Amino acid sequence: MICLTLSGSTLSACLSEIRENREYIDLAELRLDYLEKSEQERASEFPSMTDVPVILTLRRKEDGGKCTLSEKERRALLLSALDGDFAYVDIEEDVKKNDVEEKARAKGVKIIRSFHDFSGIPDDIYSRIYRLAERGDIAKAAVTPHSIQDVLTLFRISEELKEIPKIIIGMGDWGIPLRILYRRAGSILTFASSGEAVAPGQISAKDLKLLYRADQVDEKTGIYGIIGNPVLHTSSPQIHNPGFHAIHYNAIYLPFMVDNVRVFFALAEYLRMRGFSVTIPFKDAVLMYLGNITREVKQIGACNTVVRMPGMWKGMNTDYYGFLAPILKDIESGRIRNSLVIGAGGAAQAIVWALRNRGVKVTVLNRTVTRAEKLAKINLCEYDTLENASKYEGKVDLIVQTTSVGLYPDFDANPIGSFHFTGREIAYDIIYKPKMTKFLKEAEKAGCTLHFGEEMLLEQGKLQFELFTGYHYPKLTPQM
Repeated sequence: MICLTLSGSTLSACLSEIRENREYIDLAELRLDYLEKSEQERASEFPSMTDVPVILTLRRKEDGGKCTLSEKERRALLLSALDGDFAYVDIEEDVKKNDVEEKARAKGVKIIRSFHDFSGIPDDIYSRIYRLAERGDIAKAAVTPHSIQDVLTLFRISEELKEIPKIIIGMGDWGIPLRILYRRAGSILTFASSGEAVAPGQISAKDLKLLYRADQVDEKTGIYGIIGNPVLHTSSPQIHNPGFHAIHYNAIYLPFMVDNVRVFFALAEYLRMRGFSVTIPFKDAVLMYLGNITREVKQIGACNTVVRMPGMWKGMNTDYYGFLAPILKDIESGRIRNSLVIGAGGAAQAIVWALRNRGVKVTVLNRTVTRAEKLAKINLCEYDTLENASKYEGKVDLIVQTTSVGLYPDFDANPIGSFHFTGREIAYDIIYKPKMTKFLKEAEKAGCTLHFGEEMLLEQGKLQFELFTGYHYPKLTPQM
């Protein structure tokens, strides 16, 4: 089930949220602590105003809510609201058996026993969930993972506590996979927002329902994703998920924040993932975990696509083809003969190799000159430091920006700020969010031809789609 957490200050506003999201949700959570005082007193009327089951919640400030009432006053407000036909009531872990619980049971309202941890994951999380289940109909744990190991721990709850009705929430950026793959985590529901998140990391009900189709995930659903750090800005789910749906392929694609590649592979095995994309900074770190790699990966030294094969993982690289697609005609016509490549990471490795394979002269510029030198020697090209970028003014046809400079939160940063474009260069930034980086804005001012990261993203994504599914990408225009 997808549950919409209501954030309106009036019952009318809450009803509007439900109406706007009705096609995406199965139930709603009325947050009394968000309501104005006069509206709180009318809360018992709310379930009869809507056609979805409603969870009654009055969250204390220390648990991430807004309620500052005394416990006696809070209990009285909950008791009053329970005159209405709520389907569930949320009672916190440390609240002893009381009149709220007794009234709920007498009315047949299911009790969710919950605890919240905004600092991390308690060491005894399994036993705490088990104890919660003994005191309510449903156990709820809303915790804050800080690593991919934490994410793996939370997914394992599904197996360790298989028979217990539960809700497992991973808050914050690290918890996104748990919110989307809530059914694989053993959760009976996931909480969604109508727009602005009420809790850290909450996803909109519309995206959960239409983009991810999270409520349709079952044991046969193929799980794919993208790993990186940062990664939540990615538009790759907008490419792959609509593609899966269009060809009636039971699969889902989602982002995974990663800090340890080895642990991620353990998670991939646990979730029985069928494949994943790789972005900054793991395009070379994944290599040691692969049982087979393509010729391109071997020569480039970087992998951006991993697919499960019988008994092993296979690594491929679609960056090479995706990068070339928008500029191939300019290379073949001789418009591009000399180029600067900014950066020496995994993406740069594929790009330098692609350009050299097409006979383009390349100079690699990087802050750490030893990395630039290593990449240049492998591909028989030149190298220099970023500080010397101005030396190449008016001497190159193509400038490719491959670093993360320009991504959130460095929107106003340009890796070659001292460089002055002449207007004859082709400027190509592989960042796709934002579309217009500081680097491209400077190039545009000078009258340069621009190429955007979303062009490369879409082309390499279509190739990944074929590797994942065995089918050509359908005739769609992804909304990235």
